[in-house]
Amino acid sequence: MNFNMKALVGAVFAVALLGGAVTEGNSLGSARTAYVSFSGAVRLPGVTLPAGTYIFERVDSQSRIDLVRVLSRDRSKTYMMGFTNLVNRPANMSSKTTVTLGEAAAGMAPAITAWYPAGENTGHQFKY
Repeated sequence: MNFNMKALVGAVFAVALLGGAVTEGNSLGSARTAYVSFSGAVRLPGVTLPAGTYIFERVDSQSRIDLVRVLSRDRSKTYMMGFTNLVNRPANMSSKTTVTLGEAAAGMAPAITAWYPAGENTGHQFKY
């Protein structure tokens, strides 16, 4: 198996492992904020998050809607805050899909490629 095939197999395994465990829970009153739980480690730009529940939220300003912040469940720690690329939810993607994961080498945490707030057709693609 060449490296690309190994990475693809690893990504498929990671998605299968996390697929049933990535959930978006109680909305905090807005489609711009959500609790997202992971059963295994995942990566965001500059940080690896261990298994757990995190708050993903869009930080709106008057001129930008592409700023995303990821916090601990109790809001005591900010893990990541950065600008994202706005992307349309793919037509064949379930409206229940919260995040998409990228390829990962064996033993590496998969990267979260995009977050799609509940009920929205526009998501946030993370910049690595």
